[in-house]
Amino acid sequence: MTEYRLTPLAQSLPATVPFVGPETQERNMGRQFDARLGANENVFGPSPHAIKAMAEAGHWMYGDPESHDLRQALATHHGTTPDHIIVGEGIDGLLGYVVRLFVEQGDAVVTSDGAYPTFNYHVAGFGGGLHKVPYKDDHEDPAALFAKAAEVDAKLVYLANPDNPMGSWHKGEDIAAALERLPARSLLVLDEAYVETAPEGTALPLAWGDPRVIRMRTFSKAYGMAGARVGYAIAAPELITAFHKVRNHFGMNRAAQAGAVAALADQAWLAVVKDRIAQARIQIAQIGRDNGLMPLPSATNFVTLDCGSDAAFAKAILDGLVARGIFVRMPFVAPQNRCIRVSCGTNADHAAFAAALPAAIAAAKKG
Repeated sequence: MTEYRLTPLAQSLPATVPFVGPETQERNMGRQFDARLGANENVFGPSPHAIKAMAEAGHWMYGDPESHDLRQALATHHGTTPDHIIVGEGIDGLLGYVVRLFVEQGDAVVTSDGAYPTFNYHVAGFGGGLHKVPYKDDHEDPAALFAKAAEVDAKLVYLANPDNPMGSWHKGEDIAAALERLPARSLLVLDEAYVETAPEGTALPLAWGDPRVIRMRTFSKAYGMAGARVGYAIAAPELITAFHKVRNHFGMNRAAQAGAVAALADQAWLAVVKDRIAQARIQIAQIGRDNGLMPLPSATNFVTLDCGSDAAFAKAILDGLVARGIFVRMPFVAPQNRCIRVSCGTNADHAAFAAALPAAIAAAKKG
């Protein structure tokens, strides 16, 4: 009989994933959701030019292992050089690489309690020690994060701006000011997945090569290409060189690269989508208010709705929505788990959500 000689670390980890996908839930229910409003995908889709480029990419060939054309296009778009840019399999893949580069057994890492769990998943997978600070008024707290980093000598500090799951955000200039208190031996991993949907001034106003920070962005949200898995990071060239030592050189498929180049070039489509997202946020917020829920301000492609009670009540509403064919999610950690989170959708998606929500709330109250 084969003996699998796993590492002690691998043996100690639970067999879990950060998120249970809607497809898994659909298989368990034996039906499809009527509205898919839980994964923060962009239902409005990618640029038509991106769709055409992906269809014509030549799928029989491997993708360029250097992602040359995409890195060049990103460098031109951001006014920097390709040496400052690494492309990877979504921000999730890039988070795995940055943790692999920095974190060994017992190394300290700092994040917010309740922030993006995929980062925590990677840290656990490499044996790092997670140190968490609470949110402050439903916002991540940069000052507390950086203070904790100094306390535990953290190698990495994770901060999302705008934030998932709350939709809140900080001005970029405020994060830049807080960075003065980041310990010299720590690196800020700044997740800017939603920056295209945020107000002007949210992006960090520092040089792309600032050695204190690595900025991660994606084509999954505003650009509507979640299924293609295209993310990129911008940092000092010395750090980008380190990524090339550990990354999967053929991890980026040819169609995804071509689609991202075309999507980046079509800023007119991006403007249309951003407007649709803004309108969708207004609709979701109004549906929440109509049903006694309080929408929180959002700079993302979702709206977090305060259910006005505790986690059990929010979970009951979520379960009621899922049972009625509406896929949504909720924050994992108190006090944010008093809320549910609803992704921007089409008018039909919102109509289905609006139809199901009153009964879900009524059932939660009765329960």
